[in-house]
Amino acid sequence: MVTVAEELDKAVQGAFTRPVPKSAGAQMRYLVKQHQRSTRRVAELLGISQRTVERYVKNQTKMPRPELAERLEREVRTRWQPQIRARAKEAAATTNGIMIDVQARFGYTAAPGTTDQARVRHLTLALPPRHAARLLAAQEAGVDEDELRQVAAEALGEVYFRDNGRRAHGLEVELTDLVDLQFEL
Repeated sequence: MVTVAEELDKAVQGAFTRPVPKSAGAQMRYLVKQHQRSTRRVAELLGISQRTVERYVKNQTKMPRPELAERLEREVRTRWQPQIRARAKEAAATTNGIMIDVQARFGYTAAPGTTDQARVRHLTLALPPRHAARLLAAQEAGVDEDELRQVAAEALGEVYFRDNGRRAHGLEVELTDLVDLQFEL
């Protein structure tokens, strides 16, 4: 299932200027460097022994188990190029905004007598910086997926359905059944 948080992370990772380390040894060395040369902290982070971390750092062990490989990749990606990540988020929140491509079921709460039947729509539009800032701030604050979806729905409702306040006053948009979602900074 597609999640807003994961897709926002992918969009920010698109701004990276260098590739993320590929081998398990390089990934492990990067994590050890990020944790002040402490193999113990990295071992606790990954749920493995300190000696195992040391083996990967020295390239004595090269092929991690699939679940360890996944955890290792995830931890490296979340820490990779923090300054580039911060600049990309800042640019999206202040000047550039964010592109959203979403295919989902949109439901409405509107005045009586209007059509509020939910249906699947495919939308691609540019969200202005204020909406990008709200989305990124909500993700940074660690809100759950439902709240992130609500923030995205409010942004889409404002920009697309209410046309920045020019029509459909009082229309509340609900975003459910995400089929596909992509962001681009």
